[in-house]
Amino acid sequence: MTTKVHEVIKLLSGSFRRRFNDYEGMYLFGAFLDGKEHDEEDIELIALFKSTDKNKRESIWPIIGKIETELGVSLDVYPYTEDEFKNDEVLYDEVMAEGVFFNPLGIEKKK
Repeated sequence: MTTKVHEVIKLLSGSFRRRFNDYEGMYLFGAFLDGKEHDEEDIELIALFKSTDKNKRESIWPIIGKIETELGVSLDVYPYTEDEFKNDEVLYDEVMAEGVFFNPLGIEKKK
């Protein structure tokens, strides 16, 4: 995994922890799992919260935009509760098959 991806995860996790007391961690999935730079690809992440609503989603987007601008990356972040995530069966199956989980501190959880 690239240093930039780790930096994105650390920054997002820190921002989400400070802003939301129910942030539970995130999954990285997609092209960046191979540890290489992909200039034309988004860094794809699932951010897990105990609850989600319109206000929370609206609060998340400025955080994402700031990190995209600061680091020169494109992010595709899906905010979900655990149940919402499991109900999105296609995405859930893909992420569970190959994704990597990071705890709320941005530390990778080894399988």
